Amino acid sequence: MIYKKIPLDTSDKNAYLECYIADPVGDFIRDALLVIPGGGYASVCSDREGEPIALAFMPHGFNSFVLHYSVGKKPFPIQLVQASKAMLHIKENAKEYNIDPERVFAVGFSAGGHLAASLGTMWDNAEIYKEAHMPYGINRPKGMMLIYPVISAIYETESFVNLWQACPTEEMKAKVSIENQVSDKTCPAFIMHTVNDQRVDVRHSLVMMDALATHGISFEAHIYPDAPHGVALGNRITKCGVDKWENPAIAKWVEQAAYWAKNSV
Repeated sequence: MIYKKIPLDTSDKNAYLECYIADPVGDFIRDALLVIPGGGYASVCSDREGEPIALAFMPHGFNSFVLHYSVGKKPFPIQLVQASKAMLHIKENAKEYNIDPERVFAVGFSAGGHLAASLGTMWDNAEIYKEAHMPYGINRPKGMMLIYPVISAIYETESFVNLWQACPTEEMKAKVSIENQVSDKTCPAFIMHTVNDQRVDVRHSLVMMDALATHGISFEAHIYPDAPHGVALGNRITKCGVDKWENPAIAKWVEQAAYWAKNSV
């Protein structure tokens, strides 16, 4: 396996891309996955929602790229620009990375789910192309996997507060509420959440599902009854001493998401 670290933003040394590239096997070409950890836009939880996710998808035919993005009162859409630059790097280097440039997916967790959903809905935002010169649409993912995602300011979370130096106005919140951004240009989605998530209300996913259905965008959703926020892989690898973070039913989501990507998108 090859590991590389790619800087994404000269103004923030903490914005970079980690590349996890499997050794080639015959003529098999892999799909690619941009992994976006959570952290409430205050940190990047790559220990549980970064490398473990990248490695978990590798047996399913993906090469993965973990995004470390700007956090700590850095105003949106800086993070979306960085995610777009990551997509650009992945696709421009598809041959080196042994991937199909037409099959690059994004998976995001919690606030990282918000960023993945932003990429899947707002990939054509004019501010992106103003800040980063790139061919139109090259940053659009083939599909987005939203894992207990932050979606809407209707259901308050600290993530939206952490996006700005000052307390966000209703107009600012509406701008980053993803259900308002869904359109016929939105990419297909895989969604996973738990009913009793105590940090990010399950209604974030429900309102996203409603918006996708309204616009005729294909999606698959798995809503589980019992697990706390941050379940990650749902197995012993990311359990970290929290018993309810290990759940055999939820741990199937990686296989389900990979199957969805291979067969539904």
